[in-house]
Amino acid sequence: MYKSYPKTQFIGQKIIYLPSCHSTNDLAAESLRNDAPEGTLYVTDEQTAGRGQRGNVWRTNTGENLTFSFIVHPTFLRATEQFRLSIAIALGIHDFLTELLYDGVKLKWPNDLYYKDQKLGGVLIENSLMGTHLTGSVIGIGLNINQLSFSITTATSVRQITGKEYSLEALLLQLCNRLEERYLALKDGSYNQQKIEYLQRLYRFREWHRFQDTSGKTFNGQIIGVAEFGQLQVETETDVRLFDIKEISFVQ
Repeated sequence: MYKSYPKTQFIGQKIIYLPSCHSTNDLAAESLRNDAPEGTLYVTDEQTAGRGQRGNVWRTNTGENLTFSFIVHPTFLRATEQFRLSIAIALGIHDFLTELLYDGVKLKWPNDLYYKDQKLGGVLIENSLMGTHLTGSVIGIGLNINQLSFSITTATSVRQITGKEYSLEALLLQLCNRLEERYLALKDGSYNQQKIEYLQRLYRFREWHRFQDTSGKTFNGQIIGVAEFGQLQVETETDVRLFDIKEISFVQ
């Protein structure tokens, strides 16, 4: 498996396939420390210790989904601009999923891919810094592709939506192309346009819903934006508040 290569400059030009591993992000991070070429990609059928944001566990059925990580060197970004990379990667995945599913794909802040109200996948980006700039990034992506049953009702897969079974290898090559396009556009200075597109695709953007914060307090609010450092901007009935990861959740 995974013996073909995408039509990219660097992302996926070196693909390392493992039937099973503890974490593709950990393997990619080790290769980053060992000066592996930019774009080196690790893909697996099974992660025994996969993880999401802030220590969340990432589990999927073996051999049915896309689970991979790759490395980039976004030295053009300051440490304070890390979320710009998240936006570019999210848009690349959105582009890819929209080609398969057309309407209904959304980006759920900060790192999830949704189809309508169900989760399709997630992203975990781990950055290395030196001084004021990024030196390297490990980008981990998990997408539900061919899995037909889930332990939670809020998850879905591309196959559940379309009724079609997919070649994971072919989809990985297609996704690498979209990711590199968005990454290079960010490098060329397209952040302002990407920020606009990100908000246009953001799940429940400018819709009033019930939220809960870390104190357990619930309140009505609407997402109105994302701050430069990546915090979610929520307008309440009395003010505008900023929330970091794990500080806010939807109640309904």
